[in-house]
Amino acid sequence: MFCKNCGKEINNNAVVCPHCGTATDNLTQSANKYQVVHRSNGLAVAGFVLSLIMGGLISLIISICGYTKSQEPEYDGDGRGLAIAGIVISSIELAGVLILIFALIGLGSCASITM
Repeated sequence: MFCKNCGKEINNNAVVCPHCGTATDNLTQSANKYQVVHRSNGLAVAGFVLSLIMGGLISLIISICGYTKSQEPEYDGDGRGLAIAGIVISSIELAGVLILIFALIGLGSCASITM
């Protein structure tokens, strides 16, 4: 095969001319062979949905795992927003449960003192 720019003979499998650096037709053909695979982040979605339905520690852990997975190159940030929302919602629900538990413990100790 000959370079379409400089006319020098080059390897038939070359994607770039080694003499002048011009791309050959093989470059576009090899680029079409490789497709970028975009994966969906199921953990981020599951963490968000669980935080809406039941909340708690399990949804917090799943949301954190989904956020960590969204930072991997093959996920390219997919699900990061849902994971963050799941983390925030689950954290607020857990804080509310803890406040309620401490309030009930405080009320129980006050009731036993007055008796």
